[in-house]
Amino acid sequence: MKSQKSFQNSAPTLYLVATPIGNLQEMTPRAIEVLKEVDVIAAEDTRNTIPLLRHFDISTRVIAHHMHNEKKSSDGLLELLDSGKSIALVSDAGYPLISDPGQVLVNRVIDAGYNVVTINGPSAMITALVASGLQTQPFTFVGFLSAQEKECRKQLEYWKEHEETLIFYEAPHRIEKMLKNCLDILGDRRMCLARELTKRFEEYLRGNISEILEVVSECKGEMVIVMEGYKKEERERLSTMELIQIVDQYIEQGMSATDAIKRTAKEYGISKNEVYRNYFS
Repeated sequence: MKSQKSFQNSAPTLYLVATPIGNLQEMTPRAIEVLKEVDVIAAEDTRNTIPLLRHFDISTRVIAHHMHNEKKSSDGLLELLDSGKSIALVSDAGYPLISDPGQVLVNRVIDAGYNVVTINGPSAMITALVASGLQTQPFTFVGFLSAQEKECRKQLEYWKEHEETLIFYEAPHRIEKMLKNCLDILGDRRMCLARELTKRFEEYLRGNISEILEVVSECKGEMVIVMEGYKKEERERLSTMELIQIVDQYIEQGMSATDAIKRTAKEYGISKNEVYRNYFS
């Protein structure tokens, strides 16, 4: 066990500083103070961080610490801590380590016996969660799903029967494909897509996955997806029904088997694949 009394020792400190996710007015006075007082700022992308620092008249030395140099950079940062220097780690927006570099450095700093202290600030996932209209706890932050189709679907299969609210990050050029995979594997769940948080064009889209898919191709900017969790009670109730009879009823009304399966999956919040397997087994 290791005990850290952050402000009752003189050990060098690595500060994890959260920065604004859009609106610069969300930069906290404490964050500004720490960034001015540390010896070095390690930044995910210096091109994004330097303009932020200039805005707040912060002239501290900045070095790059990103996913491509994280291990080598950690060596240099540890040497600075060894020499008694203090360091602040920042990402492009929000908290370091949340879908951003820093985990390697934090673990090594802890192992070396130095302080690791968080300076609170904005978080895109929490901002989206509390305004989503979905259950706020428990929740699981998943982050980015794999860009590879097969691996993405495998990951969604893993999360499919988790009852807590799920939070994802996604890039605008992948969002439509990601939601199609969600619809197919998770079923037509309630969700909220939050984009451009705290910025001028901030937008929340709340509805079922199928409804969001109708308009998502027009959406731009950084995106947070808050997804309803697995509803065990509803699925147990559905398991007593005869899925084949439900599909047959729609077919009798003139639908094709494919459309009847899609309709059943949407109405009961289950995946098309599951209905298909039940119907054709």
